[in-house]
Amino acid sequence: MTDTLRIAIIILEPIGGDMSRAYRGLKTALEFQKAGDDVAVLFDGSGVETLAAISDSGSPLNPLITALRDSVLGACSFCATSHKVADAILDAGWALRAENDGEASVRDLLVEGRQILTF
Repeated sequence: MTDTLRIAIIILEPIGGDMSRAYRGLKTALEFQKAGDDVAVLFDGSGVETLAAISDSGSPLNPLITALRDSVLGACSFCATSHKVADAILDAGWALRAENDGEASVRDLLVEGRQILTF
């Protein structure tokens, strides 16, 4: 019998950085999702730029984010605002997370019993 895992994948890599890290994070999330695990994906820090960019249907990573849509929690509100991508994220249908004084809460993910992986 296999236990269901509770995983949180946090993407921190900016779109202009090493896209293989964002790709790897999304593919890892998809692997867990396909295995039936409880997966949550959060974009934080400079990773908010990545969510905004890959939400465009022309992005080569768009099929991955589309396949993960139900597992994506959204992006840190503070980071999305400071990186000037909040409107793009909201327009794409993603949530802005602000549980921790305007920022996404990593602690909440741990309280939910999730193991955190960062990319």
